Amino acid sequence: MLTRRAVLAASTVGITAGSIPFATWSLSPRALRFPRDYGAHPDLRTEWWYITGHASSRASDRREFGFQLTFFRTRVDAAQTLQSKFAAQQLIFAHAAVTDVQGKRLWHDQRIARAGFGVAVAGTEDTNLKLKDWTLQRDTAEPSRYNASLPAQDFALQLQMNETQPLLLQGHNGLSRKGPEARQASYYYSQPQLSTSGNITLQGQTFDVTGKAWLDHEWSEELLHPDAQGWDWIGMNLDDGSALTAFQLRTASGNAIWDGGSFRSAKGGATIFKRGEVTFKSVRRWTSPHTQASYPVDWEVHTPTETYTIKAVIDNQELDSRTSTGAVYWEGLSELIDSRGERVGRGYLEMTGYAAALRL
Repeated sequence: MLTRRAVLAASTVGITAGSIPFATWSLSPRALRFPRDYGAHPDLRTEWWYITGHASSRASDRREFGFQLTFFRTRVDAAQTLQSKFAAQQLIFAHAAVTDVQGKRLWHDQRIARAGFGVAVAGTEDTNLKLKDWTLQRDTAEPSRYNASLPAQDFALQLQMNETQPLLLQGHNGLSRKGPEARQASYYYSQPQLSTSGNITLQGQTFDVTGKAWLDHEWSEELLHPDAQGWDWIGMNLDDGSALTAFQLRTASGNAIWDGGSFRSAKGGATIFKRGEVTFKSVRRWTSPHTQASYPVDWEVHTPTETYTIKAVIDNQELDSRTSTGAVYWEGLSELIDSRGERVGRGYLEMTGYAAALRL
């Protein structure tokens, strides 16, 4: 979602909504065109490519992992008129994380650099992302495949993710509303149920893995609504091939400013949720020993298609990104349980604004 990623990226570069005329940060409905819209949109302020997933090792020990990798692109408005090649007109950020389920530990790392000089790249014609030695690209020989290589401190991801379903256009044909004012919106598509294989390395030990992943790509001009403290979001791959998205933006008192999402069945029919159709109810909380933030790690989420329970696989999946995007947030592998109490899928839960209100 727009505010979910935009605030994380924008908070370090001093962007304020008041610095941009209204007309330039309203989005209009338009048809998304591919492969062009797989690539970057540097004319808009904020963008991210966000992949989360679950994988199991092929070995007899059946190690279980969650993984997350995100590339952000942020336009720096104050530098747009500068002529120097060294001007930081675009910044590229990236996060990577692995949840070791058996080890009950989250490993994470982060990068930041100005775009250019071959160090940081966000290609405009297709998904072609590079930040130093981290890369995410759509395969030119196999366009339905994404290749990711992220060697990080204490862990590494080498993954191939193949499309198994058509694109899912979120919101109204890819224009997704994110707040009470129409200008709070993003262009947004998802690619659920990506068949995943490759390697995950932890502290020098490499695991050959297979699993499922989820990709979100969003780009926009708008930032977080001024009354919003943070947000809660889920992206879930169901075991039967369905896909669930649900989110809410919260005030400081915990009330929802906006909510939404979608459900696409395994047969392909998609339901786009309207404002007021999604509710999040906290069931169980966990307090971070690092920040003392209290996160609802188990939720009851009501949607028009089903009422689900979301359960974190491990509680401590808090990420401290203050050296790159400037925020502390919780993002981790979770299970999806239906109203009969049966686990029907896995995916990722993200929660922001619990350690502190997001400030721009």
